[in-house]
Amino acid sequence: METREEVQILGAIGLRRRYRVLVAKLGLDGHDRGAKIVARALKDAGFEVIYTGIKQTPEMVVRSAIQEDVDVIGISILSGAHMALVPEVLRLLKEYRADDIPVVVGGIIPWDDAVKLKSMGVSEVFFPDTPLSHIIEKIKELADKRRKGLE
Repeated sequence: METREEVQILGAIGLRRRYRVLVAKLGLDGHDRGAKIVARALKDAGFEVIYTGIKQTPEMVVRSAIQEDVDVIGISILSGAHMALVPEVLRLLKEYRADDIPVVVGGIIPWDDAVKLKSMGVSEVFFPDTPLSHIIEKIKELADKRRKGLE
């Protein structure tokens, strides 16, 4: 895991404009430490982070993402409910015509489920041992790609 200084250097060299990322905890999952660590690392790297807090519904996450005009949605989930809740987020994004917003998921996700989530439309799945620098880099790439598509 990188130090705060290393993450700040990534921000200094990698971000030319401020991206907006929504970090959300879905369902009854009350363990928010990982989400807060990632949110802080993104903030230190120059992102604007909107943290929704715990116990969010898919509807709440999608509405917040649209209202806040985010570039990427990051979902942290440790409860095992990812195969029920994440597809609902994707469905609602499509319903609200906001499925151009990339969705990334992090947490304790079995490899087979990660493959399924990606086949459903999740852009990236991060595991507990994923380095923060990799998470930041991937989210930046997704935000870049989305912004270029909107220009």
